[in-house]
Amino acid sequence: HAVRLGRVTSDLLKLSLIEAGRLELDKRPLVVKDLIEACIETVRLKAEKKQISLSAECASGVGTIQADSGRLREALLNLLDNALQYTPAGGRISVSARMADSQIVISVTDTGIGIPKADQQKIFERFYRVDDARSREVGGTGLGLSITKHLVEAHGGRIEVESEVGRGSTFSLIFPSD
Repeated sequence: HAVRLGRVTSDLLKLSLIEAGRLELDKRPLVVKDLIEACIETVRLKAEKKQISLSAECASGVGTIQADSGRLREALLNLLDNALQYTPAGGRISVSARMADSQIVISVTDTGIGIPKADQQKIFERFYRVDDARSREVGGTGLGLSITKHLVEAHGGRIEVESEVGRGSTFSLIFPSD
């Protein structure tokens, strides 16, 4: 309980800094492919232990974005951690990047449990959980998607979700390209 309380406190502090506009970003050119590969490597062992296959694909033409690499890495890792938590053994998670209408779209797609349509916009709110019992069981604070949304928006981007219960989810981070 003490560890979980520490995570909640840390996440709330981070969220309040972001919302107050006091989170400083050190924006520099960030190679999208490098970001994706680093995040995949960070979660690879956890995926292997859970028998979940991981893949990454970066389309040609996807170059760099102006970003704080640590903060954007945190946002992408939040999505990957959620995908790992809610995807059963034998499932798949893929991270892809592509260009669409002069924007860079980074997507995390899983074959997890999915999110009901009615909950899809609420999941970005603080402490909102689709399945409270399961969320506590896997150890989340209920703040990860809210933090991710705010971090993406601080970079001039937006986040979207497409999901179907029993089939999985795709979270897309959409940024203006350099």
